[in-house]
Amino acid sequence: MTISPPSDFASTAEQPRWQRYFGFSTDHKVIGLQYLVCGFLFYFIGGALAGALRTELLTPISDFMPREVYNELLTLHGTVMIFLWIVPVVNGAFGNYLIPFYVGARDMAYPRLNAVAFWMIPPAGVLLISSYFLGGASQSGWTAYPPLSLNTAATGQVIWILSVLLLGGSSIFGAINFVGTILKMRRPGLQMMQLPMYCWAMLGTSILVLLSTPVLAGTLVLLSFDIVAHTGFFNPAMGGNAVVYQHLFWFYSHPAVYIMVLPAFGLVSEILPVHARKPLFGYTTMVYSIMAIVFLGLIVWAHHMFTSGTPPWMRLFFTIATSFIAVPTGIKFFNWLATLWGGSISLNSAVMFSCGFIVNFVFGGITGIALAQVPFDIHVHDTYFVVGHFHYIVYGGTVFVIFASIYHWYPKVMGRLLNEPLGQLHFWLTFIGLNLCFAPQHWLGLNGMPRRVAEYDPQFQFINQISSVGALLMAVSTLPFLINVIWSAYRGTVAGDNPWNALTPEWLTSSPPPEENWHGEAPLVHEPYGYGLKSPVSS
Repeated sequence: MTISPPSDFASTAEQPRWQRYFGFSTDHKVIGLQYLVCGFLFYFIGGALAGALRTELLTPISDFMPREVYNELLTLHGTVMIFLWIVPVVNGAFGNYLIPFYVGARDMAYPRLNAVAFWMIPPAGVLLISSYFLGGASQSGWTAYPPLSLNTAATGQVIWILSVLLLGGSSIFGAINFVGTILKMRRPGLQMMQLPMYCWAMLGTSILVLLSTPVLAGTLVLLSFDIVAHTGFFNPAMGGNAVVYQHLFWFYSHPAVYIMVLPAFGLVSEILPVHARKPLFGYTTMVYSIMAIVFLGLIVWAHHMFTSGTPPWMRLFFTIATSFIAVPTGIKFFNWLATLWGGSISLNSAVMFSCGFIVNFVFGGITGIALAQVPFDIHVHDTYFVVGHFHYIVYGGTVFVIFASIYHWYPKVMGRLLNEPLGQLHFWLTFIGLNLCFAPQHWLGLNGMPRRVAEYDPQFQFINQISSVGALLMAVSTLPFLINVIWSAYRGTVAGDNPWNALTPEWLTSSPPPEENWHGEAPLVHEPYGYGLKSPVSS
């Protein structure tokens, strides 16, 4: 069935190619690229904020910026990187671009809602950044714990809440669209267990978004009442309970880790079989492991609160639940290794970033299991050990997959290949910089350096300087990437329609694809990883 553009919007086919990406479009491919470019703009802003923070931490005293400014930039950095970079890109950008191809649809189930979901993001980001210039940004960190959030600049804190509410609404609209598209827009004859793994990852992610994000929204509304109307929901001075806020906040914010990571799992599962020329190992077990992560991800939130007066029985339950989540995650790790084992591997930039993801994520997962154990968590709680662990998961994990995905799908979008030497230079600068920046932070945490501070004990200066050098390398790594993306768009090698000889449906049309994805009927791919099989595709 062909989906025509809504009558009250001009067809994107009637607009110049470049102009399509600067307006309100209902084409899922255009929206996906809008998410991607917008996300990268905020990534550069968040990275600049991180650079300022690491510059301050070169010395033990607060000499680069006032402590209050440090707190503001710290809050903006965490919020920008989570809500304006990783979540929109790994969900919105790749999800919008790929999911309709994977289910054999011409567009998303709700094209207008899809466009609205994206256009909530730029004003939310501008609103957030503007708070710095409107009386001071929030200083309470991205967690906004009361009573601290009740005693910082009220204007900045309220703007922070409004921004996060807009971004949460965007995520909810997107999740509704993904669920509807995957479950109801599949081409006739395409079974659920024939879908590419990224569809299952996005289905699981969307379930988490729909179950947890409204809880965060309600919590932030109550917090805004405490700030603006002086109610006492979370204000201890008025009989409120700040620990209740922590429970509600982490009921969303720990699933948020899987909202960032599950789509990355799906994207890696698409990239590795193509470049190893092997079927994805253990497809069924990977599907069930995703659903197990969704279930367990909703019942592990209080391991963030082992120092918040949680009773022993609660500590025991959340320790066990958090440890169990390593099982389905470990299944995926061994499935990826088995997919690569014995394959005819093309060691290109996409594969290198994917393998870098596996290495980094396993290290982050091991430290995560350590943090699930109460005695150890109490020792390193709110120290740089947690900072190192978290960045190995979200940067060493998800961001590495974002880069791998760009190297893999750039030919689909642009019709040209990215430059391999520049891509590999980008990988090595990023990989070395990441490990130089965040690995030493585990030592800092074990030895007692608290996080979120502008001043620290002088004994930690040398390790902090090493960490800042690593951050500088990560910043420098963006230069070959940007040069590559821009130069290749005009001068890159023409890729052809399917340069990787892949079997998933997005590669079975022209590159770049036509407005409605295929000329004629969508192909029915019953074995998206059927490398070596006689007939993976039915017409």
